[in-house]
Amino acid sequence: MATTPTTIHIRDSKTPTTPHLTLAPSAWAEFLPYVAESGASAR
Repeated sequence: MATTPTTIHIRDSKTPTTPHLTLAPSAWAEFLPYVAESGASAR
């Protein structure tokens, strides 16, 4: 994940040549509570 003032860039570190996901900071902020609530963890 990389942050800039206007976007959040996310890629799969195991396959870095595949396309990445770009989100607005507001979309990322809305997503984070969902992940925290689901109990998901990084593997």
